[in-house]
This record gives sequence, structure tokens and C-alpha cells, in this order.
Amino acid sequence: MNLHPHLPAQIDQLQTFLHQHRRVLVLTGAGLSTASGIPDYRDKDGVRRGRAPIQGPDFRRDVAVQRRYWARSMAGWPVMSKAAPNIGHHALAELEAAGRIDAIITQNVDGLHYKAGSQNVIELHGNIHGVVCLACRTVHPRAEIQAWLARENPHMVHTGPVDGVVPEARPDGDAELELNGQDFRMPVCSHCGGVLQPDVIFFGDNIPVERTARALALAEQADALLVVGSSLMVFSGYRFCKLAAAAGKPIAAINLGKTRADDLIGLKVEASAIEVLPLLL
Repeated sequence: MNLHPHLPAQIDQLQTFLHQHRRVLVLTGAGLSTASGIPDYRDKDGVRRGRAPIQGPDFRRDVAVQRRYWARSMAGWPVMSKAAPNIGHHALAELEAAGRIDAIITQNVDGLHYKAGSQNVIELHGNIHGVVCLACRTVHPRAEIQAWLARENPHMVHTGPVDGVVPEARPDGDAELELNGQDFRMPVCSHCGGVLQPDVIFFGDNIPVERTARALALAEQADALLVVGSSLMVFSGYRFCKLAAAAGKPIAAINLGKTRADDLIGLKVEASAIEVLPLLL
């Protein structure tokens, strides 16, 4: 691996950062999971790619939105289900086991931190591997829902490109796909027949109060913050930089491209997480 000429010095600075602070809180974003084959939401300037994300209130109000989501999710799920932790996820798990970092708050819904062996993790926006019934709150495994979708919608099961186009997977587990008037059967709760929603926080929805309280408690206990692979354009992540800065706690970041908190970050390493994190072990 050819390292950027400035990188060795910055790795040394990051090593010092981890040694000087006993309780380092790590905040991770989509940029950590791109090496696992999960696309990023934003480009290097923090500008969102592709179509606007589904809004939670729209999903719960409109059956057409639910139908579109599940059809796209059916197409995009194989990418999420096959994704495995990359060396960045594994490095963070090892850093936690060695006592070099205290906890992880992730904005990702892919579940890869747990798969890598990290223990003290808060999945701020939920986990795409679960599906919750909006009526009885039963949580179903997403893999079971996929099997049902494939059984009930055999015409939507594609082993290759559709009309020469491969549906593009999205970071939230669905895909760029148009139904074009095709019939599509939506899943319902096997317990009560209620409407199913992925167990994630859609845009326009609030993070559950108890989860927010746990994340804020970790932020308060921490004596430094390390951002990994996040542009921090969404406030739910950016707020942790604001809190750290207001409390006078140092902030470091490993991120390709600009972040919303560039003016608050004391040490910024412009490189990929998989390039940098293994070097910190």
C-alpha cells in the first residue's frame, strides 16, 4: 500500500491522541462501510447522491410509498445481507478490546460493528437486519421477510441485470428500481397482519428517547471524540462534535472529503478508514 506522504506523521498524531485520552468515543458513518460493498450516501463535498431518501411520515401514511420501499428493498437486500466487516471494522473491535477506545456510536444500519466483534456499540439509526410491526411491535428477521418476498413475488427475483441494468444498491438497504406497473405483494406482520417497517430511523423521524439518552451519556463520559468515515451532514451525528467542542474535548477525524465539523476538528486525516485504522493497532 502506497501511503500518502503526510500519512505516517498523522498516524503518529492519532496514536498520541489515543494514548493521551483514556475514554475515546468513536463516531462512525457510511464511509467506514464502503469497503464492505455498501455505497456511501454522499460525495467528497458532502453532497447527497441519488434520489431523496424515504421520509418516515410518508412511509406510514402512504401505501404506495410502502410498496415502493419494499420492492426496492427486495432488490437491494442481497448487497446488505452479504456484506461482511472490513479491516476497518475489525481494527475498531481490536482497539476496543485493547482498551484504546471506549465505545462506538454508529450512524450506519448495516450491523457490521457487531459482526466484527465490537461490544459497546450504539446503532443510532437502528439495524436494517430487523423489521418491526408498526401495530404490535414484533421484530422479524429481515432475512425471513426476504424469503417471503421472493416466494410471493417470483417475477421480481432477478439473478442478473433487469433490461440490461443492474439495480443500484443504496446505503439504507434498498435499490434504485422502478416498478413500472408490475404487481407486487407487500409483506405484513405474521402475528397480527400489521404494516411492517425496517427497524431503522427514516429521515423525518426521531431517534428513540432512550437510545439518544444512552448516546449522550457516552458522549458525556468520553474525554475525546474520533470521527470515522462521516461527513457529519446529518445533525444526529454532527451534534456529538458540537457537544465535544462545547465541553472543550479534542476531536480527531478520519474521513475522505469535507465534513460539517471541519472547523471543530483538531486533527483530520484525509484517508480511507481501511487505510488508517489497521495502522493504529
